[in-house]
Amino acid sequence: MWLSSPTWLLPLTMAGAVQALPKGAKIGTTVSQTTKDGITYNVFNHAATGAKLEYVNNTGICETTKGVNTVSGYLSVGEDMNMFFWYFESRNNPKTAPLAAWFNGGPGCSSLIGLFQENGPCHFVDGEEEPSLNEHSWNNFANMLYIDQPIGVGFSYGNNDVTSTETAAPYVWKLLQAFYDHFPQYESRDFGIFTESYGGHYGPGFASYILEQNEAVEAGAVQGEKINLVALGINNGMYDLELQEKAYITYSYNNSYKQIIDESTRDSILEDYESDCVPAVRKCQQTKTDADCRDASSVCGSAIEDRIMYSGVDFDVYDIRQGSDDPYPPSTYSDYLARSDVQKAIGARSKYSECASLPGAKFRRTGDIARSTLPDLSEVIKSGVNVLVWAGTSDWICNVDGSLAVADAVEFSGHDEFQAKSVEAYKVNGKETGNFKSVDNFHYLAVYDAGHEVPYYQPETALQAFTQILQKKPLSST
Repeated sequence: MWLSSPTWLLPLTMAGAVQALPKGAKIGTTVSQTTKDGITYNVFNHAATGAKLEYVNNTGICETTKGVNTVSGYLSVGEDMNMFFWYFESRNNPKTAPLAAWFNGGPGCSSLIGLFQENGPCHFVDGEEEPSLNEHSWNNFANMLYIDQPIGVGFSYGNNDVTSTETAAPYVWKLLQAFYDHFPQYESRDFGIFTESYGGHYGPGFASYILEQNEAVEAGAVQGEKINLVALGINNGMYDLELQEKAYITYSYNNSYKQIIDESTRDSILEDYESDCVPAVRKCQQTKTDADCRDASSVCGSAIEDRIMYSGVDFDVYDIRQGSDDPYPPSTYSDYLARSDVQKAIGARSKYSECASLPGAKFRRTGDIARSTLPDLSEVIKSGVNVLVWAGTSDWICNVDGSLAVADAVEFSGHDEFQAKSVEAYKVNGKETGNFKSVDNFHYLAVYDAGHEVPYYQPETALQAFTQILQKKPLSST
C-alpha cells in the first residue's frame, strides 16, 4: 500500500528539476531528482561532506502500517561508493520519538538481516514467501535507520576502502550527517546505536568516533552537526579475543543445553589457550601491527575454535540447541529481496549480498577482530551514554560467558561494584525471561533460550530492553 508523503519528504517531480530546500536545510545544499535504472530518486547534495543522498519514499514494502513513512536508497560517500540505507518512521509519536541505527555484524553482513529476521517492521513467519507485520518491531518506539556497511554488503555497492572498524566509522558518521542535514527535525533527537555480533567492534568503535567528532564540531575543527548519542546496545558481540576465546572453552564444557567437550578436552584446550592464544593476542595489543593481529586471530582460531567445532558433536554455532542444519531463523527474506519488483520499489540497484566475502576479507587482513574494543567501550560508558551488553544464552559464537567476562572487565567508576554484583531476574509482564545486573549507566543482560539473533527468539524481551536503554533508563522488570 502506498502512503501519502508528509511535508518533510519531497514529492516526485520532473527529473533534474531543482526544488526549494526542505525547511531547515543548510546553505549550499541542493535538492533535485534523477532517474537510474528506471528508478526515480530524490537527490540531496550535502555540501559539508560532499556526500549525496538518492532515495525513494513510502514504497509500501515491509512497513504497511497506515501513516508510517519510509525512506530507502543510497548515500554516495565518494567516487562510486554507494551505501544503502532504509529508514522507518516510528509507529508512535514519530515527531518526538528518538532515532536509532541498527548494524548487523560479520564483518560483511547486511543490516537487512536484522530488519527482516529480528527487529524490523515486518518478518517472515515460518518461512512464508511474503512478509507480515511484526508486532514487536523496534519502530513501535523509535524511528529506525538500517545501514548496509561497509560498501559491498547487502545492497551497498562500488569501491570499498574500508579495512577495519576504525576506517568504517567515518562513513557511518558521514551518512548520519547527510541524513540530519536533509531531515533536520532529527538533529536534536536522542540517538542510539544498536548492533550485534561483530557489532562488539562496530558499536564501541562507531560510538567512540561520534563522540570524538562531537568534540571537534563543538571546537570548530569540523563542520557538522553534533549527534546526541544517548544509548549503545550490543547483543552477542565480539569485543575481546583474550576474554572471549576462553569463554568458548568454558561455555562448550558447561552450559544449560548441550555439552560439546569433555573435561579432559577442556583442560587440554585451556593449556593451549594459555600457551599460544593469550601471548599472540597480547602481542597484537602491544604492537598493533596487521601481521601480529592476523596471527593472533589465526592462532586462537586453530587452537580453540577449530578444536571445539570439530569435536564430533553436531551443533549450530548460532544456537547450540540445534544441529548444524538448523533452519531458524528462516532465510526466505533473501529470496524476497532478490525479486526485481521489490528491488525497484525500494530503490536498490545492485544484487543483494547477505554476507559478502570481500569486505570481510579486508577486515581479516588487518586482524581487526584481535584488536580489543574494551577501551572504546569503557570510554563510551564513562561519557554517560546508556550502554547495554546483552546475549542470548543458547548462542555459541558470541556466548554469554564471554559477554559477562567483557561486562565485568569494563573500566568505569562503578567497575568494582558491577563486578561484585550478582545477577537478578529480568521479567517481562511478570515472566522471567533472563537475568541482569546494572550499575549507573552500564547494564548486562542474559536472555534465556535465545540464539545469536536475540530479537528473533525473544522479541518481547528484546523490545523491552531496547526501549528502556534508549529511554536512558536502567534495565528493570515489568
